[in-house]
Amino acid sequence: MASGTGNEKSVNPVLRISQLDALELNKALEQLVWSQFTSCFHGFKPGILAHLEPEVKAFLWLLMWRFTVYSKNATVGQAILNIQYKNDLSQTEKYQPLSKQQKLWYLILTVGGRWLEERCYDLFSNRQLESFCRIKHCINFGAGLHKLCGLLNFLIFLQKGTFATLTERILGIRSVFCKPQSARQIGFEYMNRELLWHGFAEFLIYLLPLINVQKLKLKISSWALPVAGLSNSENTLTAHCKECSLCGEWPTMPHTIGCSHVFCYYCIKSNYLLDMYFTCPKCGSEVQSVQPLKYRIEMTELHT
Repeated sequence: MASGTGNEKSVNPVLRISQLDALELNKALEQLVWSQFTSCFHGFKPGILAHLEPEVKAFLWLLMWRFTVYSKNATVGQAILNIQYKNDLSQTEKYQPLSKQQKLWYLILTVGGRWLEERCYDLFSNRQLESFCRIKHCINFGAGLHKLCGLLNFLIFLQKGTFATLTERILGIRSVFCKPQSARQIGFEYMNRELLWHGFAEFLIYLLPLINVQKLKLKISSWALPVAGLSNSENTLTAHCKECSLCGEWPTMPHTIGCSHVFCYYCIKSNYLLDMYFTCPKCGSEVQSVQPLKYRIEMTELHT
């Protein structure tokens, strides 16, 4: 909202859920920007950004602050939800944009504070001097105190609905709607489609394990290409014994399941343990018993 026209409009308070949603959108945007930035360095040496990660992040957040809070008085998440910041120190009911001092202090407390926390941890983590240890303890105490104050501020925010973060309360900046909010019209078409789809997906997840797909495929293939009757003669058994009906190779430790076809021991055992209703992929016979083949086959027959 422009400052010239904003002074003529009254303030519209923002719901608590809208303020929290704006904060979550800001976090999601920061993660997205950082992931897209780091993906540009996948072809470089691993860990190239490790030493300068706090500075690089601070530079990216600085650019975001320049084109959001500094220029539009609102973060990206707030702009999506039709929210912007108001100078609450003006003590007027009319909208007042943020002053330059508030914007600069917002940058220092958000971007500068996060950079200082990450960089100080790297600086003092490996120092053993007494002076550095004292500074480290002071920083840890200050960080803990800041988190405690943030918790208290959040509890007050839940009660009163203003100043979602400690930075907003310190600087006196308040979230307001850019335009008056009209009555919300809720459409249930999308929700109905989602409910129907989830119900159909759950039905399929329940139904599919009950269907023996392999047996169904054999049944369909038998209708399309009827299997001719197989003889149990010695010549037929000898012909089928030259290859496994599952892997197509020379059968290793040949076994049968009661039909005229032969399988490798590991092929038939693994398939039968996986599916107790396993059927022969050649003739569709069910497994009666997995027995070793007693008919002797010479390896020289493989070349005949």
